[in-house]
Amino acid sequence: MPNYNWFGPIMNKVFRVGIDPGWGDTFESALGGFVRQYFDPRQEIQWEIMDPFPGGVAPQQVVDRYDGVIILGSRFNAETFDGLKRLACIARWGVGFDAIDIAAANAADVLVALTPEAIKRAVAEAQIALIFALAKRLPDLDRRTRAGLWHQNLPILGIDVVGKTLSSVGLGRIGAEMFKMARGIGFGRLIAYDPYCPESRAREAGVELVDLDTVMSEGDFVTINAFLNSSTRGMIGSREFSLMKPTAYFVNTARGPIVQEAALIETLRNGRIAGAGIDVFESEPPGKDNPLLAMKNVIVSPHGMAWTQQGLAGNSRDACRNLLLVASGEVPPCLANPEAAERDGVQAKLARWRSS
Repeated sequence: MPNYNWFGPIMNKVFRVGIDPGWGDTFESALGGFVRQYFDPRQEIQWEIMDPFPGGVAPQQVVDRYDGVIILGSRFNAETFDGLKRLACIARWGVGFDAIDIAAANAADVLVALTPEAIKRAVAEAQIALIFALAKRLPDLDRRTRAGLWHQNLPILGIDVVGKTLSSVGLGRIGAEMFKMARGIGFGRLIAYDPYCPESRAREAGVELVDLDTVMSEGDFVTINAFLNSSTRGMIGSREFSLMKPTAYFVNTARGPIVQEAALIETLRNGRIAGAGIDVFESEPPGKDNPLLAMKNVIVSPHGMAWTQQGLAGNSRDACRNLLLVASGEVPPCLANPEAAERDGVQAKLARWRSS
């Protein structure tokens, strides 16, 4: 029988963990403490930071030295998974998995674990912050005050959100958390488009499920809360923006490529909507000549509004815990590919670490 401590069974086999080399100098401040806290007490777990990946793409011959890896932003394409034998789990630090070829991961019997509970509050608060900043015209007020202007020189007033309609493309954990916060703020109507969300979950969140056109046309604040995949890439374009009210605001904290950025730029440039709050871009980082950076009716952020102390800590904690479960022969609670959990190859890998 294996020995046990607070962290689980101590086994004689070695469970090797690779850490994404993309952390660079931020490893110690963001992840290192949690890696040591959760992995070091487990005598069978060995971890190390992997060598840099050429072009940011994980090479098969590198990642297959490990049983589990914690990934920040490195890409795992079909070539990464081709011929993989050892790797059992990719623990994604965060919730987006558009940089991972899920079909190839399934074929290689690799679980892709996410950390949605850790990040949902931070992202939801970021959306609410952008909504209020747009509604109250904070950037414009800041510029005017610094220029020596006072309230008598204000040509346009902000708006209150009470009674307004808040809409979302997507109703997962983050969207539900955003709506939970919005109910206490005073929004009049909460609506979402999500073909994969059951009616019962929407009712529990107090949200009305509608079609995409209704989300775009009736929302006073239109938010994006969807994963980036083949069905959502470029789904918001000129037609969708043309449906929005001229007084409405657009907020995207999800993934830039969900939106056709040229269409958003044209919509804002022509004043067809009131403004936008953008934490994500089609190409990141955006070029210095990106028109969104120069528009006064746009608030921009470097894909970092959810990088709060609590959000960072939660992501690091849950990514480590996901690999701890795998190292005990268990399936992590939230997978990008839940269908893979029952594959014979996945179960065979987990069986190596399951206590008898």
